[in-house]
Amino acid sequence: MATKIRLQRGGRKSYAFYRIVIADARAPRDGRFTEKIGTYNPNTNPATVDLNFERALYWVETGAQPTDTVRNILEQDC
Repeated sequence: MATKIRLQRGGRKSYAFYRIVIADARAPRDGRFTEKIGTYNPNTNPATVDLNFERALYWVETGAQPTDTVRNILEQDC
């Protein structure tokens, strides 16, 4: 099973709010996920990131591939 660390969209129209989740690569964007590890709110200035970094590190070591956006968030959070 190929796992990805990616964003799951929530919120209303034109006011997106994202959860950072671990999901199977074949699952739909807002579908089933394995674990929620944080949130990302781009509507605040600066953008708010609440992330369980230990769990993210665990999943990266396990072999989960972060998407480009999540990779940028992880690099900023270090």
